[in-house]
Amino acid sequence: MSALLEVERLEAGYGDALVLRGVDVRADRGQIVSIVGPNGAGKSTLLKAVYGLLRPRAGRVTLAGEDITGERPDRLTRRGLNFVPQTDNVFPRLSILENVQVSAVPLPRRERKAAVTSVLELFPALAERPRRAAASLSGGQRKLLALARALVTRPHLLLLDEPSAGLAPAAADLVFDKLTEINRLGIAIVMVEQNARRALALSHVGYVLDMGRNAYQGPAGMLLADPRVGELYLGGSSTTASSSTSTSTPAGTSPPT
Repeated sequence: MSALLEVERLEAGYGDALVLRGVDVRADRGQIVSIVGPNGAGKSTLLKAVYGLLRPRAGRVTLAGEDITGERPDRLTRRGLNFVPQTDNVFPRLSILENVQVSAVPLPRRERKAAVTSVLELFPALAERPRRAAASLSGGQRKLLALARALVTRPHLLLLDEPSAGLAPAAADLVFDKLTEINRLGIAIVMVEQNARRALALSHVGYVLDMGRNAYQGPAGMLLADPRVGELYLGGSSTTASSSTSTSTPAGTSPPT
């Protein structure tokens, strides 16, 4: 099967500092892929480099077999790739409806109204009060609105940076449940997440980054079960507290590179 997203030997950084040092990541259609690892490992930098917010210094990124390395974010959105940053992901002074409408602009004008209506149907809690200002939403509701803004462009693949960051456990549960629902629609997800156990528990494939390089990779369930990964990157070898289960196929994890 050809990859929907393939990142090969990617290098990127800021100024003189090289953060990514030859990272490889692959996501197939319909998969949830989690990228975990310690702070400073390059996880968020990877998403920014894939989405064109940071120009790679070396390596290659392909989307559905086409080279998109360094392509502008607006063009990537039109190609079916969208990105939800950790912060500054909604317009607080606009209403829920206005946020989604603004995000629909990349679509042909005749398709925008239907796209907005369709995406709000996926988020009943938002659709109940579409005129409510985004600034008045709770943290969890803002995350859902950020997801709605990304989904209105009808992406094939979503890049998510720390979707549960700063959320209370109940709000995080709501967001993770919504990600599972989105994935069931056939939309692939690549997410960076500090809650590594929870992210891997609902993913098909996982990657562990450390110091800008691939450390481990493989089916998410196997990464969760690997005592080396648990001890080094998941806070010990205890089982995940999440009730979610991985749908990955058992296989061995790749050793450190």
